[in-house]
Amino acid sequence: MIGGEGEALPKWMIEGAWIRYANKTNALCFQLEHRFYGKSHPTSDISTKNLKYLSSEQALADLAYFITAMNDKYHLPYETKWIAFGGSYPGSLAAWLRLKYPHLIHGAISSSGPLLAKVDFYEYFDVVVTSLGNYSPKCVTAVQRSFQQIEILLKHMIGQRTLDEQFKLCDPVEKSIENHLDISNLFETIAGQFADVVQYNKDNSPHATITIDDVCDVMMNETLGSPLTRLAEVNKLMLTKTKDECLDYKYDKMINEMKNISWLSEQAEGGRQWTYQTCTEFGFYQTSNNLSAVFGDRFPVDFFIKQCEDIFSTNFDAVELSRAVNRTNTYYGELHPHTTNVLYIHGSIDPWHALGLTKSNKIELPTIFINGTAHCANMYEPRDSDFPQLVKAREEIMQYINHLVYNTPK
Repeated sequence: MIGGEGEALPKWMIEGAWIRYANKTNALCFQLEHRFYGKSHPTSDISTKNLKYLSSEQALADLAYFITAMNDKYHLPYETKWIAFGGSYPGSLAAWLRLKYPHLIHGAISSSGPLLAKVDFYEYFDVVVTSLGNYSPKCVTAVQRSFQQIEILLKHMIGQRTLDEQFKLCDPVEKSIENHLDISNLFETIAGQFADVVQYNKDNSPHATITIDDVCDVMMNETLGSPLTRLAEVNKLMLTKTKDECLDYKYDKMINEMKNISWLSEQAEGGRQWTYQTCTEFGFYQTSNNLSAVFGDRFPVDFFIKQCEDIFSTNFDAVELSRAVNRTNTYYGELHPHTTNVLYIHGSIDPWHALGLTKSNKIELPTIFINGTAHCANMYEPRDSDFPQLVKAREEIMQYINHLVYNTPK
């Protein structure tokens, strides 16, 4: 099990679908934490000069050396078959590990892994809107009107005070109205609440306590008042979930927190490191840059590139980011990877499937696209309430693993 942009948790050694697969194949299980995340502190701090040692390429090399070390430590025979598992960014790493080290990795199960690096990932919110619309088109209409109403209220002092009260803003928006970065951050933060709900909708994970059903039921409930008032109710739900007393949207405060290079800082839990990887390898910026779009035009790609420059260095500009993303796609093969023995799995609700391999005409690139499931849904511990299509997908994954291990028919 490949670790990603957070701490490697002990629970994954006793639960999750992969443990069930391991039990059925009598497998030995390892979980390796990603360098610079969790307790893996290879440098004295996470300054920009030290983060040059943080990359997907280095992570793959770590995995390769780990495999050879475990082969030696446990005296594993040459014919031992290593299979990599990963979800989200580690899902990408699982596929790339087989791509770059096929002599060490026999196969991989890549779940919800984006393969295409992209600076302007506008498709992310396209999928969010589609997923909300599948619940009800009225939900999407209400969300769009609520964001339009925020724009109207921002133009007047009384409206600004209304936003302060209804959305429990940590700082008065009146003082930020001239700062377009603050306003962009406000819009991106509120839109991100919907994105978070959609991405983890009904997954068996700690992130999935609020569902699309919950937020759309609120947004469509006209008895609560205007679309704006309903959006404020959704915001209250999310603040309760995150245990925050107010909605923090100040850009400079966010940047200053992200610039903290101490391992003891809150952002050292993964925020600063992952932002660095997006600025130097992937992009993945979830933008909305059209006034007619559901979430408006307040957070275009320039807003995110500005963060790269402000957090790390002015050298992290649009030109350098474009080069970095092109290099990543050239190195890994984007949506045309030359892999064998890798199964690519995605859910239709998960916005990340827009950058993943969801269908293929090549027998050596098998895919499973699960209708109605979200991010990494197939990786969690099975439940009686799982959708039939999710149950079927797990069965197909087990069949594929049997094929890899025992050379059985797919």
